[in-house]
Amino acid sequence: QVQLVESGGGLVQPGGSLRLSCAASGSISSIYTMYWYRQAPGNERELVASITSGGSTKYADSAKGRFTISRDNAKSTVYLQMNSLKPEDTAVYYCKLDRYGLSVLLGTSWGQGTQVTVSS
Repeated sequence: QVQLVESGGGLVQPGGSLRLSCAASGSISSIYTMYWYRQAPGNERELVASITSGGSTKYADSAKGRFTISRDNAKSTVYLQMNSLKPEDTAVYYCKLDRYGLSVLLGTSWGQGTQVTVSS
């Protein structure tokens, strides 16, 4: 079983920056992909960014050029650096981890979420 703990959310003015962290613990395999999702009130949860064990990254169009996902494998931690924040980035941000073994998905874990509010 894998536990994920997010941190780094808060209130920031438009144009500001935040860095979210997600620390994983428990039975983590060596091959896993980590994701950041977000969910605004009344909206479905949407994928923001992902990063594989090898460091390959993907971003939603809304995040490209402003957000950067990175990971520290030694710490089993993924980060989301968010710059040039806009009010529409306001949401609860969730971390997700997919564990793989022999190219088979072994399990998925979610964090509890961290609130990001962009407002003046």
